Amino acid sequence: MDFLELTLSPVEANLALDEALLRAADAGELGEVLRIWEVPQLAVVVGRASRIDDEVHRQSCMEMKVPIVRRCSGGCAVVIGPGCLLYSMVFNLKDRPYWRKVDRLHNDVRARLIEGLRENGLNVTAAGTSDLALVFDSSHDSLPRKISGNSVRFGRDHVLYHGTLLYAFELERLPQLLKAPPREPEYRMGRGHELFVSNASLARGALVTMLRRIWGANRLLPDWPQERTRILMEQRYGQSTWHEER
Repeated sequence: MDFLELTLSPVEANLALDEALLRAADAGELGEVLRIWEVPQLAVVVGRASRIDDEVHRQSCMEMKVPIVRRCSGGCAVVIGPGCLLYSMVFNLKDRPYWRKVDRLHNDVRARLIEGLRENGLNVTAAGTSDLALVFDSSHDSLPRKISGNSVRFGRDHVLYHGTLLYAFELERLPQLLKAPPREPEYRMGRGHELFVSNASLARGALVTMLRRIWGANRLLPDWPQERTRILMEQRYGQSTWHEER
């Protein structure tokens, strides 16, 4: 698997690049790839079918100058920014036809992530549809807390699997920017963001090393699909109508 550590500006260009990687793989222009990125300022990223006013405190975002942008994959809104590591992986489905079943895909990918995080001393479990959660031993804080969420976009012969890993994020920003989600996993048990989410107690470098190791991302990607990214920015991600669609 190739490795790319690249964050673009503006934040929308990073979402365009994720889709460009998927399209380039389907076109035979690159193979499987792991991309790592992290934006220097806060942003709210909504899912492909999200309704912004159902999930986001729009007025707070405007006052705090936090952009609201839309990704090509499903799921609910998340907040990204410093201390939130993002990974984007493109996998070949011809080699893994069973991953066309999204439940199997989530289960298998999370199992690999859990193994890597546990080897780094974190007691992590799969939770909800696509989350990873820390499990605490203390009786006063026994409920698992989310540290990672993931979403999927299928191409013709490849799949984009991308997600977050919180490691040093300002968690108090979450209730300021996000409403309670319209769909809650059972393990949330009605908790507000401040009681539901946690940071993983690992340094950024350790997380990147872990991700590269578990996916065998040993080769540096020689070039990334700049023209595809530019076109997607021009046609979609650079247009307010895309982000404000719902």
